[in-house]
Amino acid sequence: MVLRKVLLIGGGTGLSTFSRVLKNLNVDLTLIVAITDDGGSSGILREAMRIPPPGDIRNNIIALADDEEILTGIFSHRFSSDAMKRHSLGNIIIAGLTEMYGSFPEAVKAASRLLKIRGKVLPVADALVNLVAKLDDGSIIEGESNVALSGIRVKELSLNRQVEAMPEVLNEIEKADTVIVGPGSLYTSLIPNFLVSGVSQAFSRSKGEKVYVCNIMTQPRESEGYDLGKHVRIVESYTKTPFDRIFWTEIGGVEESVIERYRRSGSTPVKNDMQDDSRVTCICGATTELIVDGRKKNVVRHSGSSILSILKELEIYGEIAL
Repeated sequence: MVLRKVLLIGGGTGLSTFSRVLKNLNVDLTLIVAITDDGGSSGILREAMRIPPPGDIRNNIIALADDEEILTGIFSHRFSSDAMKRHSLGNIIIAGLTEMYGSFPEAVKAASRLLKIRGKVLPVADALVNLVAKLDDGSIIEGESNVALSGIRVKELSLNRQVEAMPEVLNEIEKADTVIVGPGSLYTSLIPNFLVSGVSQAFSRSKGEKVYVCNIMTQPRESEGYDLGKHVRIVESYTKTPFDRIFWTEIGGVEESVIERYRRSGSTPVKNDMQDDSRVTCICGATTELIVDGRKKNVVRHSGSSILSILKELEIYGEIAL
């Protein structure tokens, strides 16, 4: 049986949240992950070893692993000692594998084999690059962390140097039956992939259905006040190709006290201003989950049921993979 090829493009938590659901379906799953993260353990390792940042790669490898595997816990472990407290063991392992194999992509493949993942995780490029933003006030800042925290509207994004996408990445995009962009941070998880040479062209050439899944909440300092339409327009300005389907998730079942906490930080539910656009599907009544992540506080995420609703709309369903 020929499996449907599903490809996700993103970077951080949104990508891993979706992939945890998709890995249990009988699909040929590939994740394309951004390489511009420069914060925390990833930032330290990328500068010390001159390698792409391992953090988002690690998170998505873990997401596709068998949750009962002891190695999953090992890759997730974070050190508590003062000397190592900013590092996760998984990042250290991937960095070590890069030295062993002499190649970051080969290290990612080795880590994927260790965790026996259901699917494929690929860095968009094998390169050390920085995100560069031209802001509305005319200033230019460099570094993903600085872009996320600038507090000034981003006018244009670029990389500090031109880099080519890995051939395997371009091939997977072109062969995919469904390409899903998002959910994820607009300027620091999604768009950086399309700044890599060849990605937007492969996206345009792909015959697969092109899908955008919008974040549930805006992000402080990065997308404050952005409605659905603005999210879509900005992403499409970098993909260079319009989406076939767009998904907006209604925020149901989340306590008002949690939403109020988000509002105090400058984050609000993304408003749907595209009701008349036939490409938009509203996942009505889907309940978002409140989970505890590394920040040890409740956060709003797409729930498993809302993700399954999106996949059903895309006719991605079937037997659970064993």
